[in-house]
Amino acid sequence: MRTVIYPGSFDPVTNGHLDVVQRAARLFDRVIVAVAENDSKQPLFTLAERQKLVAQATRHLATVQTDCFKGLLVDYAVRRKANAIIRGLRAVSDFEFEFQLALINRRMNEAIETIFVMPKDTYTFLSSRIVKEICRLGGDVRAFVPAHVHHALQRKFGFPLRAAKG
Repeated sequence: MRTVIYPGSFDPVTNGHLDVVQRAARLFDRVIVAVAENDSKQPLFTLAERQKLVAQATRHLATVQTDCFKGLLVDYAVRRKANAIIRGLRAVSDFEFEFQLALINRRMNEAIETIFVMPKDTYTFLSSRIVKEICRLGGDVRAFVPAHVHHALQRKFGFPLRAAKG
């Protein structure tokens, strides 16, 4: 069984993340969306909340699982019997950082490949940080995240829930 890990903080999960998940699901038998616990970041959502938001967004994909992890990604990949790590690239700046990580991961474990995919061009500008900032300032993020994530953001920032687009 070909298994890939898609790691990230997913704070929150965006449509760009989901595009990468769907692409990975077409290429691998099993996709594990691994929500990272990172002590150096101050996430808006707790680890459990982030995992729940991702799980709800991917529940229609039979071969996708969600999980949480802490520590080295390559160690986690070995524990989950993964063949590869998949990463989304939006811009050249993403590539430089991700390329460094891929080389370090390869040095630690040559058996685990890193695969880079580009999201649809409509998502290349999208990041969790931007989505949070737009929402915090009262902007409409419904085009960038699933409806349940939009509602979770609205609750976090204390805004009344907006009706769905129609």
